[in-house]
Amino acid sequence: MSRIDESKEFIPVRIAVLTVSDTRSLDQDKSGQTLVDRITGAGHTLVDRKIIQDERDEIAAQLSAWVADDTVDVVISTGGTGLTGRDVTVEAHRDVYEKEIDAFGTVFTIISMQKIGTSAIQSRATGGVAGGTYLFALPGSPGACKDAWDEILVKQLDYRHRPCNFVEIMPRLDEHLRRK
Repeated sequence: MSRIDESKEFIPVRIAVLTVSDTRSLDQDKSGQTLVDRITGAGHTLVDRKIIQDERDEIAAQLSAWVADDTVDVVISTGGTGLTGRDVTVEAHRDVYEKEIDAFGTVFTIISMQKIGTSAIQSRATGGVAGGTYLFALPGSPGACKDAWDEILVKQLDYRHRPCNFVEIMPRLDEHLRRK
């Protein structure tokens, strides 16, 4: 069973938040603010926050810029993971991923099923890794952001979480780039 090992020291990670929306501004961005509040409340560092329209190339460009930025360990986006024609966040994420974290979407769906039943089938939440940076795409609702953070990310982004977590393998995410 998962647990926090209190004998280990907490290691804050540096996180950027991207809201994908054609209509929201910063003061209307409840989902982005939900993530910011949880990130900082958990002791992590918010290094950047942006809002971008639902344009695949623009989303991928911003993700790639953060992947190239040594001050960003994790990128969490919210919005654009549904099934409509303008929902292109998942495709943009996959344009950037080197590896997809398949189980992230599966676990998110299981958690969502407990809250919203079969409506969870409409989400395409995803996670992956590129250039030593974790990337997660969450639905655009505050509830979905709460669920993903509270049930998955707060644990996996805590070095003290056992039996394993994302932080402890972070130094090895880009080892293939350092090979000769």
